[in-house]
Amino acid sequence: MSEVRRGPLAGVRVLELAGLAPGPFAGMMLADHGAEVLRVDRVKAVSDRPRADVMDRGKHTIGLDLKAPEGVAAFKELARHADVVIEVFRPGVAERLGIGPADLHAVNERLIYGRMTGWGQDGPLAPTAGHDIDYIAISGILSLLGREGDKPTPPINILGDFAGGGLMLAYGVLLALFERERTGKGRVIDAAMVDGAAILFAMFYHGVQSGFWGPRGTNLLDTGAPQYDTYETADGGYVAVGSLEPQFWEAMVTLMGLTDLPDRNDRSQWPALKARLSEEFKTRTRAEWEALFEGSDACVSPVLSMSEAAAHPHNVARGSFTEVGGVTQPMPAPRLLGVPAQDLSPATRLTDLSGWGLSQEQADKLRGQGVLA
Repeated sequence: MSEVRRGPLAGVRVLELAGLAPGPFAGMMLADHGAEVLRVDRVKAVSDRPRADVMDRGKHTIGLDLKAPEGVAAFKELARHADVVIEVFRPGVAERLGIGPADLHAVNERLIYGRMTGWGQDGPLAPTAGHDIDYIAISGILSLLGREGDKPTPPINILGDFAGGGLMLAYGVLLALFERERTGKGRVIDAAMVDGAAILFAMFYHGVQSGFWGPRGTNLLDTGAPQYDTYETADGGYVAVGSLEPQFWEAMVTLMGLTDLPDRNDRSQWPALKARLSEEFKTRTRAEWEALFEGSDACVSPVLSMSEAAAHPHNVARGSFTEVGGVTQPMPAPRLLGVPAQDLSPATRLTDLSGWGLSQEQADKLRGQGVLA
C-alpha cells in the first residue's frame, strides 16, 4: 500500500485502534493526505468485504486479539514499524492490555502516541462514560447553542466528536511529527473532546465575560439577528441569510425590492424585521430566490440537503464531492494545490504484513491461533 500513497504524509505509518467517530475521523484526515493507515479491529469484526464507512476510506484493516499475549506481541511489532498510534480507550485500558505509551515507546522511541478521549487522561471525570453532548455541555459551549427562549440544542455530534476530537487529534499528530524532526523522539498526545470543543469557541469568551454576548439566540451570529438566520420559502424549503455587512444587506433588500424596513441596527426592531423578512421569503420558492440572488453579494444561499449539495454547480465545478463504492462523500480538505488526488477506496483487509514487521510465517501462525484475522 505504501508505494501508492501520495501527498505530504506519504511514508507516515499509522496504527489506528478501532473506535467510534473521532478516532476513525482522525485516521481519515491523515490517510486523506497520504499516510498509510492500518486499522486494528477485533478479530470477529473483520471480513473480506470492503468497509463502506467513509471514515475508513483509503485504509487497510486487520483483526487482532489484544487480550491474547500473542496479539499484544504482534501489536508491539507493528508499532515498532509505525510512526503513529491512535488509541481510543478509556484511561488505563491500554496500559492494562500492555500497549500503553510506555510499553510501545520501549520498542519505538520515535512513536507518536495519540490518545483520544472525551474527558482527557486525568481529572475526576476521566474514568467515566460520556458522549459528545456531555463534553460540549461541561465545556460551556452547549449553553450558547439554540434559539431564544428554547433549550440548548446540540448540533448533532460535530463539535465534540469531530471538530473538538478527531480534528484536534490529527492536528496534534502533525505537531508531534514536526517536533520529531528536531528531537528524534515521539510524544504522547492527550486529545480530550472537552478541551477541543472549548478552544473552538475561543473568540466568544471575552464577549460573554464582558456582557457583549448575551443569552443564546439573542446575538448577531446565533439567529438573534435578522441578517443572520434561515427563512422558510413558499415551497417549504429554506434560505440562509448572512448579510452582516451594510453593503451586503443593501444588496439583499434591493434585490428583494424591500423599502421602509425597520432599522436593523436597533435591536429592539429585530423581531419586527424578522417578521417582515419571513413574510417576504414565503412569497417565492427556494429555487426562485436562488435564481434572484445568483452572482450577487447579498450573501443569501439555499439550504441544501446533503444529496443536493453534491450536485450544486459550485461544488461540481470544484470537484468538492466524489462517489466511491456507491457512497457520495466529500473530497479531502484542505486542498494542497499540485498534490494528486488520494486513493479513497473503502478499507480492505491487509493480508501481507511483512512491510509492518510480521513475516508470512508469523502471520500464518497467528491466524492459526485465531489471534489474527
